[in-house]
Amino acid sequence: MSEGTLAIPPASTANPSGTIERILIIDDEAAIRESLETLLGLEGYTVDTAVNGEDGLVAIERAAYDLVLLDLALPGKNGLEILAILRERHASLPVIMITAYGKVDNVVDAIRTGAQNFVQKPWDNEKLLADIRSAIGRYHAEEENIQLKRALKQRYSFSNIIGKSDVMLRIFDLIAQVAPSRSTVLIQGESGTGKELIAKALHSNSTRKDKPFVPVNTGAMPTDLLESTLFGHVRGAFTSAVSSKKGLFEVANSGTLFLDEIGTMGMDTQAKILRVLQDKRFMQLGGVHEIQVDVRIIAATNVDLRQAVREGKFREDLFYRLNVINIELPPLRSRREDIPLLAAHFLKYYAEENSLPLRSLAPDALRALMDYDWPGNVRELENAMERGVVLSSSPVIGSDLLPGQMTGRSYSTSLLEHNADASLFDILEDIERRIIMDKLERCNWNQTEAAEQFRVPLSTLNQKIKRLNIEIKKRAKE
Repeated sequence: MSEGTLAIPPASTANPSGTIERILIIDDEAAIRESLETLLGLEGYTVDTAVNGEDGLVAIERAAYDLVLLDLALPGKNGLEILAILRERHASLPVIMITAYGKVDNVVDAIRTGAQNFVQKPWDNEKLLADIRSAIGRYHAEEENIQLKRALKQRYSFSNIIGKSDVMLRIFDLIAQVAPSRSTVLIQGESGTGKELIAKALHSNSTRKDKPFVPVNTGAMPTDLLESTLFGHVRGAFTSAVSSKKGLFEVANSGTLFLDEIGTMGMDTQAKILRVLQDKRFMQLGGVHEIQVDVRIIAATNVDLRQAVREGKFREDLFYRLNVINIELPPLRSRREDIPLLAAHFLKYYAEENSLPLRSLAPDALRALMDYDWPGNVRELENAMERGVVLSSSPVIGSDLLPGQMTGRSYSTSLLEHNADASLFDILEDIERRIIMDKLERCNWNQTEAAEQFRVPLSTLNQKIKRLNIEIKKRAKE
């Protein structure tokens, strides 16, 4: 086996229970790798090797392993740094540290970081094999429990919600438990985390699944238009009301009304929403008769409603009415083990959407995705994968096709090079255009949300968009 290569041979050996037991060795010494590979191969294990931690992390994202043998002293990131990354991405995967330096501090640090054991070179073969069998046995038992939970979840419809992380599995449990009830649900999370997908899953697993699911972005409309949209109006209620029109509460009768971005709703509208929640009845704008409805409310927000209550921007009584069941969606940076699954899902989707061959990620691209902080969350990942599928001329998408912020590339130097004769005003205007377009893309082209993140009035952002000739793209569903 040559130095500098990442070897991933096909799995071929099964244990008596029928489960493939696959071990990854991460060690920069060829003699150590070969010795361990021979020992473990004779025991019936399938063995892969990597010469450094970065290659080992890539291998773990591309194949399923039962255990990792990890050297402490590695080029680049050392074994403890790699172990910390593994614990973040694959919390239950067993890791045994191997080193020639058996210092007490190293042992303590490894165990604290999450190593199952610590073996010093030269090792005792029998003891090492016993430790491996014990660690894999515990791992299989834990995985069986997880698989049981997943099997139960197959009874429910969680369309397009991708995740294997512990936090997402808990959310799946909560959806399955809450969906059949009539309770109001408040979904909180950063922009791009998939709040509407959760709302749809709650509806599709409820007794109302055959009735309407009606979403409305409450933050994208002026107060008068929002109230007309929600409650409807009678003919003559205002100048342009040439005919009567049903509101979305009436349209969603017997079904579910999803109020997105409810944290931006005006106080007057909040009072009217509260009355519908309490009395299940309302009046159209300009109307004189009350309309009774049976609507389940699911609300979503990316702002801290408790803080908004303290600041007098959101009604406390409405907050408690909405916050009967709370689902907190984690940002993507808090569930990095889901990134490869999500990336593969979007690559497949956009390949089919654009009638292109299926694409895959090169190791450097996957590494960049795993290291990125994801301020735009799942929506930003989706946009990046769509970009990669469309721009790639080969089956493998490299890091060069990822947006610059994901790989640390800066456009400032190339900007100056391509505008050598431009005035300072032109260069600054170009930079401003790129910054605004980047923010809009991260906010799924929602100008209200982008203005909030820029901390400027919506009118100011709209003026800049018009002045800079920025074309607003159609918003994709979250």
